[in-house]
This record gives sequence, structure tokens and C-alpha cells, in this order.
Amino acid sequence: MQVLEKAYGYITREREGRLQVLVFEQNMNGAGIQIPNGTVEEGETALEAVAREMFEETGLTYLAVKELIAQDYYNHYSGALQKRYFYHLTTNEQRDSWQHCPTGVNEADLELTFYWIEDEHDVLLAQGHGHGDYLYRVLARVKN
Repeated sequence: MQVLEKAYGYITREREGRLQVLVFEQNMNGAGIQIPNGTVEEGETALEAVAREMFEETGLTYLAVKELIAQDYYNHYSGALQKRYFYHLTTNEQRDSWQHCPTGVNEADLELTFYWIEDEHDVLLAQGHGHGDYLYRVLARVKN
């Protein structure tokens, strides 16, 4: 069985003493609320992929990779086995929300609306994709 490697980014910022995590919604129905993510391409490490994907998806110009939060294997609802890498990144972004058209392959006609959450209960992250699986680790690590 082929394993598809995926890189996910919990991008955080501090705002008025509170930690906020970046999420987005797509202009396509049924995609749910997500965190930025993408496929690790051939010849690329997961760390290289998360840096590339976060820039392509968000349009942010300043991102610092802090650490790898978790890695696991996930049985995606499509039947594919994924090896997932979840990273914590930080940014100094001041906008509270914005729209961006991703620049990656196969992302034509996508428009993403980004905004910040402060608690894992603020939104329900995409069901069937595991986007919220390690959010609690980011929130707990930074608060401790």
C-alpha cells in the first residue's frame, strides 16, 4: 500500500496576550474549517513541505517553524493511508482575516478565507480529515 505524506501547520500569533491559531474556509461546499496543509512532494522533507505549503496556502510572508508537534498514520476517508506531520509555526501577521488564492498545483479556482481562533472549541475543524487532532498540544505547549 502506498503511503501519502501530508504536512499540516498550526500557525499561531499572540494578540493582546492571547494565543490565536489560524484556520480557513474554502469557497467550495463541504470542505469544512481547516488548518493549512498539503502534500509532501517527491524529494522533499516534511519540514520543507510545511514551509512551502504554508506560504502557498496562506500568502503570509513571515513564518517561523517552531517544532514538530506530532506525526502519525491516518486512514483517510478516501481509503488512502496518510503519514501526517503536524508542525507549530508562528507569524507576526496583524490582519484579523483575509482572503487568498493558493498558488500550489491543482488549486485553481480556490479562494480561502483565513481568520484566527483562540480555543479548540471555537470552531469544529474538518471532520474526516483530523485537522484538530493535535490542536490541544499547540495550545497547551505555548500556555505552559
